Amino acid sequence: MLGNYIKLTIRSRRSNILGLIMLLLLSAGILSCKESNNKIENNTQDTPKVVITFLPVYLFTKAVTGDVADVEILVPPGTDIHDYQATPDNVKAIATANVLVKNGLGLEAFLTGTVKNAQNSKLVEIDASKSIKVINDISPVEETNEKDHKYEHTAGNPHVWLDPVFAKQQVINIRDGLITADPGNKTTYQANAAAYIQELDNLNNEFRRTLQKTPNCTFITFHDAFPYMAKRYNLKQMAVVEIPEDQLSPADVQNAINAVKKYKVKALFSEPGIDNKLLTSLSQDLQLTVYPLNSLENGETNPQYYFQAMKDNLKNLATGCK
Repeated sequence: MLGNYIKLTIRSRRSNILGLIMLLLLSAGILSCKESNNKIENNTQDTPKVVITFLPVYLFTKAVTGDVADVEILVPPGTDIHDYQATPDNVKAIATANVLVKNGLGLEAFLTGTVKNAQNSKLVEIDASKSIKVINDISPVEETNEKDHKYEHTAGNPHVWLDPVFAKQQVINIRDGLITADPGNKTTYQANAAAYIQELDNLNNEFRRTLQKTPNCTFITFHDAFPYMAKRYNLKQMAVVEIPEDQLSPADVQNAINAVKKYKVKALFSEPGIDNKLLTSLSQDLQLTVYPLNSLENGETNPQYYFQAMKDNLKNLATGCK
């Protein structure tokens, strides 16, 4: 009897010990799950929200942030930013954002009222064009009446992103602004920016090597978007109109004819995707080929799209200037 009692007591103690161990393991598991959930929640809360005005600046910002920030674009690619009207969703996006990145130089006229309506006192604004020396708004061109232009960039021509050297400065400005707003991800921003800047340096070298073969080439565009690119690589842009249009006016056509004769223009360049029958007819009359020249205001949101589009631009410029 005593032996049986001892055995039962030992079994009971073992059972209690095993139960205690199981309870401890279960408690540890619950705590671990809670800690894991807390980390996920904290990471979500700590992920900075960055809103970007339009495509070129989005490409540069996304290249710098990688996956450490929630990046949102305000103006859909392909939408004309010159006369863009803000939406309630734009106001909401800015109201809940940590950082706003803009091209600057007066291009995003819609921002002034939109930022004010968002009432986000903690918003950090990054001007991607800070410290970039701008050139005059209108390129040299045969114009009948400069006052007829509807859109005027009083701060200078804003299309600085089409010069790889100025694009590099924009990436630097974006990187530094993000580090100030979100120092916790400084290492990531620096590494991502350095890799993208190296690609921009390579692109600049490729442009120089290729276009030095056709110095002083004069080309006509139907969007005053390429004066920085032309100046950088010793070319001459003659802009017939300030922004791309589906239909050219008789004055636009006459301006193009005058420019071709006066400057011995070798090529015409039009925005990709614009089907302009009058431009096609004009090119046939002048015996000049029309090539696409991409301003990158429309296209893919992958940061590598910048290099794809710019290399296509280089190929078309080199061919048109021969």
